[in-house]
Amino acid sequence: MGVIAISAEQVRDAVSMPEAIAAVRQAFIDLVAGDFEMPVRTALRDGQFLDMAAHHRPSGTAMFKTLSLNFDGRDPAIAGTVVWSDLETSDVLVADAVAVTALRTGAASGVATDLMAPADARRCVVIGTGAQAADQVRSVRAVRPIDHVTLVGRDRARADALATALAGELGDATVEVVLDVDAALAVADVVCCATTAQEPLFSVDALPEQVHVNAIGSFRPTMRELPDELLAGGLVVIDDRAAILEESGEILHALAAGAITADSLLELGAALTEGIDRTPRTSFKSVGVAVQDWAVARLLAARFLDQRTDR
Repeated sequence: MGVIAISAEQVRDAVSMPEAIAAVRQAFIDLVAGDFEMPVRTALRDGQFLDMAAHHRPSGTAMFKTLSLNFDGRDPAIAGTVVWSDLETSDVLVADAVAVTALRTGAASGVATDLMAPADARRCVVIGTGAQAADQVRSVRAVRPIDHVTLVGRDRARADALATALAGELGDATVEVVLDVDAALAVADVVCCATTAQEPLFSVDALPEQVHVNAIGSFRPTMRELPDELLAGGLVVIDDRAAILEESGEILHALAAGAITADSLLELGAALTEGIDRTPRTSFKSVGVAVQDWAVARLLAARFLDQRTDR
């Protein structure tokens, strides 16, 4: 048996954002087709420890991820491993979970944005400047002609550092940092929320009449990034119904308030296969599910396991 350890840098070098988007898109389609065995993840210590698993029946492969999360001063806030297992070989791949998680989370937003955002979307606003923010920008820019990025964050120094890094990466796109979230949202085409907020980040009145919103930061029932009124007023696509109804504070709050019904929620895989009835304002709510990690891990396995010559 061989154990291949993959660093964060190797993950980034091996998998591009467009490749991750394509892989995650197919994984969501396969999920609604019944190709995956995927239990709802185990959350310990109110979500500070997470365990996730996905088994892809047709290929006889599986992914197992463990994470620890500490947003109160630890750097990095997220740590863990992704393990790839294949019934055809005893070789095992172990990858850095921080890089995989950021990449697959971004990829899901890319899939949703490509499905729902206006084709000519050019202005992206990202609320939150932590570990997930950069890949939200990369994913949206991979599917839309984004030429203006606005970052909104509580830590100005961290926001400025992210803006500098993105400006160097994005070429001729404008990247700015603002403190007034409402002013930023007023001209947004796509909004990405990547925070651990426990209350909505904005009111629905701050949004343009036509906008797409990705909410990927909150992952526990006590967290909320989106207001009920946004969810009630347009198409809402979710990553996985079972996971959302157990973990999404936004959806649970809106359901309890009578703002939406469970029947109005459309899973991403179904939206991709069946199409959507687009509304001026659209939302994608994701708590993150294991098939996303499996999709990226499969790309890594193809690079680091399948191409080995000593098997």
